[in-house]
Amino acid sequence: MPTYDFPQDLRDAQLALHRTRADYEQYAKALPWSAEPMSGWEADKQLHSGYRSAKPDSPGYSDEQREQIDAYRAELLELNTTVMTHPYWAGLSENVVAARMALKHAHEQPTDQAG
Repeated sequence: MPTYDFPQDLRDAQLALHRTRADYEQYAKALPWSAEPMSGWEADKQLHSGYRSAKPDSPGYSDEQREQIDAYRAELLELNTTVMTHPYWAGLSENVVAARMALKHAHEQPTDQAG
């Protein structure tokens, strides 16, 4: 597997992207199931399992929750743009996709690989 010498600012931006996405997903899990107020529902029983899917009424998102979601999305867009448009990518003539995939896991590798 090839190794890449990613600049530290690119590594930092990718790590910030990972962390922000994880924070966003964790926050979103605690939100009501619908952003807008919506009545709950209950489906018919499934034929062989008897399972009946249902959702309770959703109060929708509060103004604070909407603002937080918007802030997360703006930060994710900014970090994605920083990573995707970094000048490092212009210096690669081949295997750009492999390099981008490697960057996603670069935080798992120690930065000092001197042996």
